[in-house]
Amino acid sequence: MTDTATMRQSTGMSKRQLSPAPLPVAKRPHISAPVTSGSSRERPSLDTLLYDEVLLLIFSYLSWADLCAIQATNRNWCRLSLDNQLWKSLYLSEYGRTRLRGVRGFIARPDGREIRPLPGRTNFEDVRDWKWMFRISSNWRIGKCSVDSLTPPSSPLLLPRSLPAQTNEPRPETLLLLAGNIIITASSRPSSSPEIRFTTSGAVHTMHCPSSKGTNPTEVTALALDQSPPTNAHHIRLVSFLSTGEFTVFLVNHQTVSNSTRLMSWVPVSRTPRTSPIIQAVYHHPVLITLSESFYLSLYDLSSNNIVHAQTLSSFTSFPPSSLVLSSTSPGMYKLVLAYAIPVYPSHWSVGATELIISSSPSLGVTASRTTKAFDVPPGWIDEHKMKAAREQWGRKVARVADTQTDGKWVVLAPGEPVKPTSTPIGPGSAASGYPSSSLHSPSSLQLYRLHLPSSTSSSSLPKLNFVRTLHGQTGSVSALALADGRCVSLGVNGSIWAWDLEGGTGAEVSGARPVDLDELESLDVHPLVKGAVVFDERQIISADSRGVEVRRFDI
Repeated sequence: MTDTATMRQSTGMSKRQLSPAPLPVAKRPHISAPVTSGSSRERPSLDTLLYDEVLLLIFSYLSWADLCAIQATNRNWCRLSLDNQLWKSLYLSEYGRTRLRGVRGFIARPDGREIRPLPGRTNFEDVRDWKWMFRISSNWRIGKCSVDSLTPPSSPLLLPRSLPAQTNEPRPETLLLLAGNIIITASSRPSSSPEIRFTTSGAVHTMHCPSSKGTNPTEVTALALDQSPPTNAHHIRLVSFLSTGEFTVFLVNHQTVSNSTRLMSWVPVSRTPRTSPIIQAVYHHPVLITLSESFYLSLYDLSSNNIVHAQTLSSFTSFPPSSLVLSSTSPGMYKLVLAYAIPVYPSHWSVGATELIISSSPSLGVTASRTTKAFDVPPGWIDEHKMKAAREQWGRKVARVADTQTDGKWVVLAPGEPVKPTSTPIGPGSAASGYPSSSLHSPSSLQLYRLHLPSSTSSSSLPKLNFVRTLHGQTGSVSALALADGRCVSLGVNGSIWAWDLEGGTGAEVSGARPVDLDELESLDVHPLVKGAVVFDERQIISADSRGVEVRRFDI
């Protein structure tokens, strides 16, 4: 019998580093006679008969449940069952990718940034805990998480009951952002000095962003976090927009939030539909893009610590709710993908998407644009095949749209709750008289579309928005959506939360519906129809509604 090193060389076995633990004896004991009770020779076992490599090969055929079960056998088996390569194989075979979902294709950083790895950087395969990743992904699949309350229902982030609740009035809203381990919140509650809250490790820091136009009450309407590669590992840029149309850029110290500073501000000459209210914005320094409620899209150049308005675009066929994704394709080139509600005859709504190619040279501006929509009826007389496809699309139109979200690859539309018919349509959030939504799609079922944006700009490579499936499961209408990296999270009006793997087509209930205690809300003077908000990353979901702000963690 050869020793361990000779055996590895003769069999061609790898010399990879095993877990830190003593190996079994170098040679197997030869036993020619039964061991008696008085014999000093130890009884043979798998630990003494087989080498670690052989046991690991056997363990590689076990499921994750069996690997967890055999940890109770003995210390050696427990050590081997925790081998990182075993769990890597299980993770890749089960989830098919080398990272957790929710980071939009980037490597997550503790400072909230998302940057692509460069050649020569640390090999993350050497430091990745695959069993931990398997556990988090399994918790996402079954909806298992811990729940912590960040703010109670009586928090000033929520709106007082005195505000109107009519469908044609702006609904109250809590703005949410997630930057690594920092949770950023702001309220649309009017105030003479609106504030932004930063919560990290249980500590809360507040930054005020008052209007420079006087002491009249104003509110924060949108927030945007810079997603460009960081020049300083401890600082990130944050943009806050006010209802007056002005916005401020903050430099947030990720390690010590109290040391954050104000970088620059932009104040419009007058209040116009282009500048206020801004309902959404995306930021990839030095490019800032804002979208107003009237659907004016404005481009700003923030290079050299100066804000310059570069271009404005508008649309008469696109309406909120909308979603924006901005990325940098190459130095000086950017791609913006928008998903939004579009009108459908006679008085209904569907979803559309637009891709804008933006160049910063010689000056910042849009150089190309492509648009597609999910509902496209051929004009004139059509044959039976086209008529069948048109009728299939017709069944997916909705009377109201609660939210639309995209990650650049998938588009999700959430139908709105039917309301009392009116004589004229007000917008995507209202119904028209005599035209209800299709009975095939309820307000709790999400419509999933696949967005195809070919790299070629030829006429034969047009963008497409293809219907994939309907996501069922959630009870009650949807209040807000969040979409990133092929994963969708929806927050219901009743407080329920669902998470879907869009590529796998699976979904799980993270939080069930909770009844609204109107008497309790009355005593707290909180509006019962606070519009919800939800954000998430690969480890947690942050939600905000009339019950306060809650954190659900999956790394348990």
